[in-house]
Amino acid sequence: MKDELVLTKVNGKANGSAKINGNGHGRIEIKDFELFGDNHIGTSIETPMRENAFEISDDEKILIIEDKFREIMETMGLDLTDDSLRGTPHRVAKMFIKEVFYGLNPANKPKISVFENKFKYNEMLVEKNINMNSTCEHHFLPIVGKAHVAYISNGEVIGLSKINRIVDYYARRPQVQERLTVQISNELKTILKTEDVAIVIDAKHMCVSSRGIQDESSSTVTAEYSGKFKDKAVRDEFLRYLEL
Repeated sequence: MKDELVLTKVNGKANGSAKINGNGHGRIEIKDFELFGDNHIGTSIETPMRENAFEISDDEKILIIEDKFREIMETMGLDLTDDSLRGTPHRVAKMFIKEVFYGLNPANKPKISVFENKFKYNEMLVEKNINMNSTCEHHFLPIVGKAHVAYISNGEVIGLSKINRIVDYYARRPQVQERLTVQISNELKTILKTEDVAIVIDAKHMCVSSRGIQDESSSTVTAEYSGKFKDKAVRDEFLRYLEL
């Protein structure tokens, strides 16, 4: 049985429910969909993906998305015979798969080499002001900000640019900022074989600034501290470096 979404009108307003996973075991009201989105609620640390997500190629996905996005534009009343709009469905589809959401595909995960810490540098290493471009999974609008990363070597180090690549890989998918923060932390702990990792992300969400409350001045800060960074003195040292 296919998943179902049933809409009705109650006092002139849209109302509805959904059968979850096609088995009818759960029901979600449309107002709950909006509640999740407006409150930026995440449901898991792992990005929610279907088991068969990669059974078709990226090129096939681009063709499918191009066709669907053309339907969206036509539904909105846009004239796709116009020279400016004719290529937009293809451009959007290619952008989704190859750029904005390339981080969904594990085949695109950056190859990270670790090296022995021959300098015996035992203090924290901080990489701050890393450009971070992501997308809100609730409204598919941009999240733009900076990531600040620190770790204390347990005998191994990675190239500085690899930290940027890890941040970018996990950012380039539909995201919730809290999940993104934890995913970056977990990946670094795995690669570096250390718990001593700290992440702070400061970002603006266009789903807040361009719709809903339309607040352009606020930003969202998330943090994940592990290992030695649980100690207040170590954590405070890291935060002081961010002020330099």
